[in-house]
Amino acid sequence: MRDLEIVESVALARRVGLAWLATLLVGIVSTVLLGQGIDINLSADVEAVAVAMLDAEKRLRALAYVALLMLALDLLVSLGLFLVLRSSGPLLAAWSLVARIVAGLLSVLGAVFMMNSAEIASRPAYTVLADHADRLLLNGLQATSNYTSFHLSIVLSSAALAGFFWLFLKSGRIPRLIAGWGLFASLFVACTIVLRDFIPALGHIAITMAFMLSNLIALFSTSLYLTIKGVRVRV
Repeated sequence: MRDLEIVESVALARRVGLAWLATLLVGIVSTVLLGQGIDINLSADVEAVAVAMLDAEKRLRALAYVALLMLALDLLVSLGLFLVLRSSGPLLAAWSLVARIVAGLLSVLGAVFMMNSAEIASRPAYTVLADHADRLLLNGLQATSNYTSFHLSIVLSSAALAGFFWLFLKSGRIPRLIAGWGLFASLFVACTIVLRDFIPALGHIAITMAFMLSNLIALFSTSLYLTIKGVRVRV
């Protein structure tokens, strides 16, 4: 029975790693192929993004559907992490799962706003109801709302990941270097994003690149380890 539990735990962790890798790759590919110029989270120029949205109906729709796919994958990852780590800290694991689900729902709001922009760009009715300036304003509001939902989602999701990484560090089920880096990177992201709303200097591009890079290293190293090795067996 014990051997069966070990095999199932390792197999579950590998499936979590695969889903996590898929989430990361889908996100990167969609950003590179679809998001350029119309993703407010890649540009601080709301006006330029609003203008680009008027000529990007198909890409906006594609990004919205990709967001749904990423939500589905992320739910698999979060539930899998909960199942793997609940024995190491049931309360923190449950909180992290719920927080990741809420963060996912917040991120899907961004898909709603992108779909709204696609409708504004494609429906002839909007050229009758509003002139060009008004349509730009409407798109600007959609872009700003998308940024806000993404902003809050990243903070909550990173805090939840910090909880999972703490449980990995505590239990030793993945190498402590990977778990420790993941904990640091998750807290770095969450804290920096919150603090830069109050301390503008923290919004410098160098700091943004630093926390993005540290987070990517943490996510890819963890997902790769889980995919290849699963989790360490506790005796």
